[in-house]
Amino acid sequence: MPVIAHVSDIHIDTDDGGHSVDRTRAVMTYLNDLPYDLDAVIVTGDVADHGTPAEYAAARELLASRHPLLVCPGNHDERAAFREHLLGEVPSAGPVNQSYVTDGFTLAVCDTSVPGEHHGRLDGETLDWLSALLTDTPPTRPALIAFHHPPVPLHTPYVDVIRQRDEHRLAELTARHPNVTAFLAGHAHTPAATTFANRPLLVAPGVVSTLRLPWEHQEHEGHHVHRDLPPAAAFHVLDEESRLTTHFRPVPLP
Repeated sequence: MPVIAHVSDIHIDTDDGGHSVDRTRAVMTYLNDLPYDLDAVIVTGDVADHGTPAEYAAARELLASRHPLLVCPGNHDERAAFREHLLGEVPSAGPVNQSYVTDGFTLAVCDTSVPGEHHGRLDGETLDWLSALLTDTPPTRPALIAFHHPPVPLHTPYVDVIRQRDEHRLAELTARHPNVTAFLAGHAHTPAATTFANRPLLVAPGVVSTLRLPWEHQEHEGHHVHRDLPPAAAFHVLDEESRLTTHFRPVPLP
């Protein structure tokens, strides 16, 4: 029964006094110390806070995992530096898409970042790549699609204005592939569960901080994030009936 750990929004900042580094290290230590092997670990964007080579070099060390690990950019990431200093690839401004194919599932990790903008969008190159991957996936094999920006409002105004746009194209593509089991996202810095295109949409908690929901604070207070709540991860469990169950787990800091 496949188990996939889902981490998001680590926002590595080499000038934040160790806040992001310590929290990311705690989460990765927790995952690496689990008594069983995970089928995959995904990091859905905002790996770096400013997209600098130094931040990606630090992230590359922190994200070292004994489990298969995939990452995609978020709105704080810079594609060329992401490729070169995190993935060790030739720098390029094109979308950073990754796939992981097993006998039990296919995982597509898509780039929704829009260079120079905070909102998200799947561009034509990524949609073509995803279409080809899903076409090559046997119809009996579950497929999961992950990205940074949620494609629907989460009723959190700060995030909703910079969510994924033109989402109808993704809905139309996946309508042709009934084996797409769920969508996985980050960006919101709060665990959430909703639906998109008649499928579950699971949003990972943030590692660096947690978003305060609108009913948790007064608008005039101005502070919409908790930096002191513990970081957290999600575990997605895919059973024999292709049903996805998600557990959210806070990770204590040392």
